[in-house]
Amino acid sequence: MPARTDFPGVLELLTHAVESVGGAERPGQVQMADAVGRAIRTGEHLAVQAGTGTGKSLAYLVPAIRHAVEKEATVVVSTATIALQRQLVDRDLPRLAKALKKPLGREPTFAILKGRRNYMCLHRLDSGAPDEPEDAQLFDPFAVSRLGKEVTRLREWASDTETGDRDELVPGVTDQAWRQVSVTAKECLGASRCPIGTDCFAEKARAEAGRADVIVTNHALLAIDALQGYQVLPDHDVVIIDEAHDLVDRVTSVATGELTSAMCASAARRCGKLIDADVADGLLEAGDGLALIVDDLPAGRMDELPQPLKGAIPAIRDAAHRCITALGSDRKEDVEGATARKLARSLLDEVHDTAVRLLEAFDDDQAHQRDVVWLSGDKYSSNPRPPALKVAPLGVAGLLRERVFNLHTTVLTSATLTLGGTFDTMARQWGLPPAAARVEKAPGAATDKEAPSDTDSGPKWTGLDVGSPFDHKRNGILYLAKHLPPPGRDGLASSTMDELAELVEAAGGRTLGLFSSMRAAKQAAEEMRERLDFPILCQGEDATSLLVQKFSEDVRTCLFGTLSLWQGVDVPGPSLQLVVVDRIPFPRPDDPVSSARQRAVEARGGNGFLTVAATHAALLLAQGTGRLHRSVTDRGVVAVLDSRLANARYGGFLRASLPPFWPTMDPKVARDALRRLDAAAPA
Repeated sequence: MPARTDFPGVLELLTHAVESVGGAERPGQVQMADAVGRAIRTGEHLAVQAGTGTGKSLAYLVPAIRHAVEKEATVVVSTATIALQRQLVDRDLPRLAKALKKPLGREPTFAILKGRRNYMCLHRLDSGAPDEPEDAQLFDPFAVSRLGKEVTRLREWASDTETGDRDELVPGVTDQAWRQVSVTAKECLGASRCPIGTDCFAEKARAEAGRADVIVTNHALLAIDALQGYQVLPDHDVVIIDEAHDLVDRVTSVATGELTSAMCASAARRCGKLIDADVADGLLEAGDGLALIVDDLPAGRMDELPQPLKGAIPAIRDAAHRCITALGSDRKEDVEGATARKLARSLLDEVHDTAVRLLEAFDDDQAHQRDVVWLSGDKYSSNPRPPALKVAPLGVAGLLRERVFNLHTTVLTSATLTLGGTFDTMARQWGLPPAAARVEKAPGAATDKEAPSDTDSGPKWTGLDVGSPFDHKRNGILYLAKHLPPPGRDGLASSTMDELAELVEAAGGRTLGLFSSMRAAKQAAEEMRERLDFPILCQGEDATSLLVQKFSEDVRTCLFGTLSLWQGVDVPGPSLQLVVVDRIPFPRPDDPVSSARQRAVEARGGNGFLTVAATHAALLLAQGTGRLHRSVTDRGVVAVLDSRLANARYGGFLRASLPPFWPTMDPKVARDALRRLDAAAPA
């Protein structure tokens, strides 16, 4: 069939789609859709900041679908959260597919693809899971009974489900139960060798994705596809990364390795019946030696390898290598034997490769180190965890540049990408050269500075800030409590508590309190309950989703919490008219990854604090303050009770990262505005 020459343009399709779903076209949405279409056509990467309410999903899906149908290609859309995945697959894409069927000549197709661990493995279900590592729970008859009931329920579900997708199992099961019926990619026999390969849920999902125009996945799977030596995602030529502000953290998490004595013991047991017992026992003994050593070491970042570990880690590396050698190469054997060998090799490879990586992390000087190593675990806490050696990349820019930007046309979008008023900060973290960008700005957008004009040899890209449909300066006030003392280490000061109480009283409740620690959130909740008559909810007292629901339904209720609330609350309307931030959310000084990244920047002559700590804080502040406006009619106050935002030298950088609210440092102005809003809002 000859290719169509009358294919409708992106903006024509966008207009048709918006009319079909009963929406209204927005200038920022049109500008973004046109830019995404141009990026796909030219192959030049694009970063788009699009404020909440822009309708950015349609703005990138319409040009993506058009390209996929016209070129018979596949586009990957990657998100950070399950909520956005569900929105795309359950709402946006089905409506778009129907709306665009007529102008495109056929109905576009889409699929969701997750990591193999998210799908039930029928072979594992049929053959039974290998012995789990020793766990105190296994000696608890109640835990054993619960695990047995959950596995029985999974067996019953296996005959009903069409997808084997864990997220479709309601109610869910524990991770321990799910491990009994699932495998990782490394543990999988492969469809050709597996006796149930033709019915494999994961293979069916991948096959369906391979036939789809649009594949929806997550940042973790995108990272795995980039990190592994084999292809995880089907062939594609365009990647759209939504929630791109979370990309670096999600990729870093996937690229983080761990080594524990329990891993060594589990690997030794897995291969114990397949190789000489003495060889397997060597790994078990090496793991026991590691346990004795790390139990005496303090938790935290390691700037150099402690002397005892200089013997323990090579011993584990060498013992794991001897086990791998004894296993030999893959050979033709019965399925049961092949499965046992595959499972053993998977664990042995992980132990061996992590040990090697831990040792190599200390080879270079601080300015050129690629990884940071730390010991996690707190044996003195109320919920002690076994110590674990961890290793994480100091940066993922090189990986993203080589394995994403150099291979696929990429669009990155979020409501918060311009930190300090420019895309430069995020670009460096992604591996894009700031100097190579052209930055476009919509009228009223937060971006106030273009990238430098000199060039770089890296991938070419454009930055676009389409602004927001919200009138931040007219509908929002940024109150900076300049007169308060800087926050200390001993909890919230009495003057800060007084300020908080006065603001909440003026607002008539309706407050989302965003705190830098759970300790501060609980302290504030307890004191406000004594001083105010409004219901005060605190994160941890119930499921977060239920707390948010209660907060949304009762306009007088307040909700206090920490990190997940900074990014996970979407409450439009009169229930939320005051957002309070207790302090600038800098990373903890003892956070091993951020502190090591800061030190590495300084070792290269840069400003580590501004590059790492202030950037981390700016991103969270932008996300947190963005909770205020979730619809065009929302009005209110963002109150930052950390005077450093007004007084410190870096305050200008942080303020330039926030939505363009009308600023004030006068507490009376903020309180009067809240009282007027409270009087005008429905009770």
